[in-house]
Amino acid sequence: MSKLPHIGPSIFSVMSQLANQHNAINLAQGFPNFPVDPILKEITSKWAKEEIHQYLPMAGYPPLMEKIANLTFTSYRRKVNPTTNILITAGATEGIFASIQALVGLNEEVIILDPSYDCYETPILLCNAKPIRVNMNDDFTPNWEAISAVMNEKTRMIITNNPHNPSGRIWSEADYVQLEKLLDVFPNVVVLADEVYEYITFENKHISAHHRAKLRDKSVVVSSFGKSFHITGWKVGYLVAPEPLMTEIKKVHQFLVFSVNSVAQYALNDYLDVADINSLGDFYKEKRDYFSELLRGSKFELLPCEGTYFQTAMYDAISQENDIEFSKKLLIDYGVATIPLSPFFAGETTLKCIRFCFAKEDTTLEKSASLLRKL
Repeated sequence: MSKLPHIGPSIFSVMSQLANQHNAINLAQGFPNFPVDPILKEITSKWAKEEIHQYLPMAGYPPLMEKIANLTFTSYRRKVNPTTNILITAGATEGIFASIQALVGLNEEVIILDPSYDCYETPILLCNAKPIRVNMNDDFTPNWEAISAVMNEKTRMIITNNPHNPSGRIWSEADYVQLEKLLDVFPNVVVLADEVYEYITFENKHISAHHRAKLRDKSVVVSSFGKSFHITGWKVGYLVAPEPLMTEIKKVHQFLVFSVNSVAQYALNDYLDVADINSLGDFYKEKRDYFSELLRGSKFELLPCEGTYFQTAMYDAISQENDIEFSKKLLIDYGVATIPLSPFFAGETTLKCIRFCFAKEDTTLEKSASLLRKL
């Protein structure tokens, strides 16, 4: 008997598999196709030759945890204790899974804001808890009236994703003020703040749960080296949380993965000394703007992209097909793989919208745009 009878392959796996079968350009799954920094490769090669291939401490390599504490302070002016407030995880997904498993109990409720990434719901169901899916506004900003309407004494957690996948929108200070007001009414609610694209924002700077003094004692902030350094296959992320929450999360983490890849942690520890993480926004802004320019004159309506490396687009001037069928047609007939937005929702949606990943080499963006302009 299946514990997850309604769960099948993710839309990301499905579209990437189809892209491989049809030799299509993959703008679907969110991974860069340009080279990793040669300096990081050299550092990794050096450490791979050393005798560092056994288990590291369960919570992470202590020098790397110190570096993360320093990064958190320089980025957000927040002082954290590397020993009690930080956990190195096997990617952000493991951090999210461990946090939900540790902090959510039987029959409790967790609010998910749709459209939402697909890794949130499963660990909630495995806790025998209840996911409460709340649609955002049409412009992909939080609908605080709808969120407030579903919060009650059973609410244990709200999952925020900022910058937002798939829309690329970012939260305003007013959004945080609204969240803080709700948590004043329901003080036992934990915020699981998925901020894996935190360093990829453009005209407006990212506002983090780290910035908000009222949220620090009740938030688990999720970060990703994979997203920040274009190394998604390394599957290394980290959590920052107050000690009472982190103590519980570590109990799950130690039996889920115990510890994270040793060579990767040593390499990242050295790389943080030389990496310019604050240049990411400018780098991806150029990608966003170039892709937008390439699609100028097409029938796609590009929606606001304030962060992440995703561009959403309306296609209703091209087709009235649902987004899954349109995405498959785009892949098979035109050779470009994208992601439909409907799988990011719990219920049915008539939104004629798809997501492109622009974290690609310029030649890839040029080839795909040439094909997309034919529609």
